[in-house]
Amino acid sequence: MQVVHSARPVVPRDRLLRLADVEAATGCKKSTIYKLMKEGKFPRCVYVTSRMVAWPESAVLTWVQERIGGAQA
Repeated sequence: MQVVHSARPVVPRDRLLRLADVEAATGCKKSTIYKLMKEGKFPRCVYVTSRMVAWPESAVLTWVQERIGGAQA
């Protein structure tokens, strides 16, 4: 049996969330999200274009899970 390796590395699939989706996932409103970002307590947004930002879904979900884990401790 021959094993064929791909030349391209496997990249985990992620997607970008716009602000409304981030608000829905976290329960936080825009002002709180930007305040937490400024304090370094929330994942930074990425610029999709010069006028459009989004957040990596994996970073937002990790942040949510950390809040849940902290509440259970």
